[in-house]
Amino acid sequence: MKRRHFLMTAAAAGLVPGMALAHGPTRQKVTVTTEVAADPAEVWAAVGDFQDMSWHPAVVSSTGENGNEIDATRDLYLSDQGADGPLLKEVLYKYDAEKMTYSYRIREDNVEVLPVTNYSSHLTVKPRDGGGSIVEWRGAFYRGYPNNDPPEELNDEAAIAAVTAVYQAGLDALVERFGAAS
Repeated sequence: MKRRHFLMTAAAAGLVPGMALAHGPTRQKVTVTTEVAADPAEVWAAVGDFQDMSWHPAVVSSTGENGNEIDATRDLYLSDQGADGPLLKEVLYKYDAEKMTYSYRIREDNVEVLPVTNYSSHLTVKPRDGGGSIVEWRGAFYRGYPNNDPPEELNDEAAIAAVTAVYQAGLDALVERFGAAS
């Protein structure tokens, strides 16, 4: 009995070769930035309302409660099927209009829409040297499948690719709307 306890403790500490404990997924991070010609206040006016994500081309409509207050919620509908279509439910946990930044997380994982779990994200608008703005969108998350040997559509690469594509599409829409910084 003591030997088993010793081996379990030693294995957990990594002292017994070949007796490593398997671990689950690693937290992934994505940061995408873009530079636009408009000044930060103009860009913030477009993206700074947590309830209104109409600036993103994937969002067909949204509903929400409590504006930009902490714990405000929003439901993002990604097709014209409404609640029967792809839906992301998010909650705001940090908002600073003066610093032009907010942070939110998905409140109900939906790996069929976005293959991630425990997702949180931060959107920030900053002044750019020489005029214009820098928009930074970053997120941290785990892949959609929490155990070892995930299916291809729920692995780390799929999660990173999906989040990167969402961010890039949104930032590309801002460049289209405000023009690229020169």
